[in-house]
Amino acid sequence: MSVRFTGQHIYVQFVDDVAGRTLAETSTRSKRLTDRAQLKANVPSAQKLGTAAAAAARAQGIQQVVFDRSGARYHGKVKALADAAREAGLQF
Repeated sequence: MSVRFTGQHIYVQFVDDVAGRTLAETSTRSKRLTDRAQLKANVPSAQKLGTAAAAAARAQGIQQVVFDRSGARYHGKVKALADAAREAGLQF
């Protein structure tokens, strides 16, 4: 589970490092999210995206992940996203 934050958006990808391909993804720009116009790079949006990311991963049969926070410190948005994904059923 690779997470990337920009000033306006949050991106989450589930990558198979061995095969070198993306298995599932979601972001604040994803058309699958109904409330994407309100989603920004903030803590409440990170919580919603963590839940959506976990659902996308579980739909692909992914239960356990390694959390790559791309060098970001583990607090605020990063922590909110990870906690929401854990609550939605992903194991880190």
